[in-house]
Amino acid sequence: MIRFFNEDVDYKLPQKLAAKKWLTTQAKAEGHDMGDLNYIFCSDEYVLQVNREHLDHDYYTDIITFDNREFEDDPIEGDIFISVDRVADNAAQLGVSPEQEMRRVLAHGLLHLCGYSDKTEADQTAMRSKEDEWLAAFC
Repeated sequence: MIRFFNEDVDYKLPQKLAAKKWLTTQAKAEGHDMGDLNYIFCSDEYVLQVNREHLDHDYYTDIITFDNREFEDDPIEGDIFISVDRVADNAAQLGVSPEQEMRRVLAHGLLHLCGYSDKTEADQTAMRSKEDEWLAAFC
């Protein structure tokens, strides 16, 4: 089950039901069942604090994904923190709508839980390609 929460912002995800169906369908296409997946929308400062406390990173980011599964073959379970501030800024810089950039970030977090990485340049290229594929599938 996919759930959306607000932490320290008031954000309403456009087309929430369509997004849940889309994300579930895409995960299944990758061979994964969906367990409990929580998307937490928050501010830059909140994500920065999560980054500092849990990852020992001291920088802003648009997304932090925590995989809560005990075993890799278990249904997807996780918490995904998304900075709505970063998403809005990234959308403006990329010349895309905030809704489109938010869908990309939603997909990005779930792709991490499906086993995709973005550590190397090759990984980043593969991740971006998969994001584009998933975005094209959004109804």
